Amino acid sequence: MTALFERHRPTLEAALQAAAKRDFWSAYPEVPSGKIYGETAKDDGLAAYKARLGKPFALTDHPSEGTVGAEVSPYGPSLGITYPAASVDMLISASRAAAPQWAAAAPETRVGICLEILARLNVRSFEMANAVMHTTGQAFAMAFQAGGPHAQDRGLEAVTYAYAEMIRTPATAIWTKPQGKGEPIVMEKHWRIVPRGVSLVIGCNTFPTWNSYPGLFASLATGNTVIVKPHPAAILPLAITVEIIRQVLAEEGFAADIVLLAADASGSEVTKDLVRHPAVAIVDYTGSNSFGAWVRENAREAGVYTEEAGVNSIVIGATDDFAGMCGNIAFSLSLYSGQMCTAPQDIFVPRGGIETNEGHKSFDDVASGIAAAVDGLLSDPARAAGVCGAIANPATLARIATVRALGRLVRDSAPIVGLDGARTATPLILAVDAANSETYAEERFGPIAFIVAVDDIEDGVNRAAELAERKGAITAALYATDETQILAAADRLAAAGVNLSVNLTGGIYVNQSAAFSDFHVTGANPAGNASLTDAAFVANRFRVVMWRRPVAA
Repeated sequence: MTALFERHRPTLEAALQAAAKRDFWSAYPEVPSGKIYGETAKDDGLAAYKARLGKPFALTDHPSEGTVGAEVSPYGPSLGITYPAASVDMLISASRAAAPQWAAAAPETRVGICLEILARLNVRSFEMANAVMHTTGQAFAMAFQAGGPHAQDRGLEAVTYAYAEMIRTPATAIWTKPQGKGEPIVMEKHWRIVPRGVSLVIGCNTFPTWNSYPGLFASLATGNTVIVKPHPAAILPLAITVEIIRQVLAEEGFAADIVLLAADASGSEVTKDLVRHPAVAIVDYTGSNSFGAWVRENAREAGVYTEEAGVNSIVIGATDDFAGMCGNIAFSLSLYSGQMCTAPQDIFVPRGGIETNEGHKSFDDVASGIAAAVDGLLSDPARAAGVCGAIANPATLARIATVRALGRLVRDSAPIVGLDGARTATPLILAVDAANSETYAEERFGPIAFIVAVDDIEDGVNRAAELAERKGAITAALYATDETQILAAADRLAAAGVNLSVNLTGGIYVNQSAAFSDFHVTGANPAGNASLTDAAFVANRFRVVMWRRPVAA
């Protein structure tokens, strides 16, 4: 066992137990408190971020043939950071050269190094929060949590599952086969973990660490070298990650090129060439369905793990807490301006209304109740900025303008007061009829929601499930008071491969996912072909190879 493995063994053992129990557990505190991270941690993190601005990002001994970098914060200023850029052939060559040493390392050695990397990432969570905030548009608190501790939890989860799968088969065994009256046949057998090869992790703009860490750490722990390809608009968070990984690898006597950064520029991306390269054996991708389909079609024999887009739905049949329901939905629609793969888009409500603890509510009552809850949540500009953040991609603002005329306006989108110079937008809510499926049956990424009039709760559930089956969905929510209807909805949506939340009215929201308990994406509909994190996500990243010989009985 290595020193790092022993140092972090308590964390690994706790993670193994948490994965089995599925109760709440986190190795990395999500509260950005000085009492936890140090009284100067917040200021130190901001200073470390600012020190990066307007300068080359130095990655010691990283392959390079030039520089790239044109990140602009959704809050306004340009970052002015440049990163080493290398050709696909140079990256692949360096990755392959580093591979034998990493493949030969014991699983415990690799896992210990991964755990050390995650621990160091956690210490740098405030720096990472600023990097995520100013490349994605997330508000600071969300950037800290999602970009830091929550991403680290998902990375740890992947390492935990990888370790469990790697030790499932013993390293050695004596195999004895009886031969009746004769001497038994005795074999000495040895098994070793053999990685697949070069792993490519394709990052996204909105959640560069949260969506990249599972694949990155699953591949690294199982012995594969990794090329990290960030989105050109969000390089910094993954560059910091690669920097820390390379430092730990070098300290432990390994080649830093086991992990490489494939930074590129918009319009000159190297993604397709990397995906098509015959040396790439694993591809992790987060992003649009269209490019996801291209990746699956062009990745040759590589194992491909995708999280793509979908149309997430809420079905409202009845509630015993109308105000709590409206407030919960309002927060889910507003959080990070709807720029989450788990954010709801379609809200199915019976045309005849619903029964609530406040009496019967018409379709319009439900729609106006949700809109009023959004207004109340965002009435204070400071709170609105903290909940909504900024818009990562200018195309999202254009999309709001395009869809505004597709239904009856329930609530208009507007910029957030006080965030001058930033791209901002509050939720747009439109009312439509279920017959007009062309308006709501496509993903409209961003702060856009449709309240859809349906016949009844069963009609709403079926439409939500059919959308998931055709277009994909990562989350679904249901409000109902009849147990038979709840169980029927759970069955129907499970068949559609969607994770369901029922009657959320408090501090848990449909677009939140907890590591070590919630499986993120099921892999059972077009929203993705993999799940974070189950055994299938890690087990195919390596092979078990044997050698054997006879021994005397």
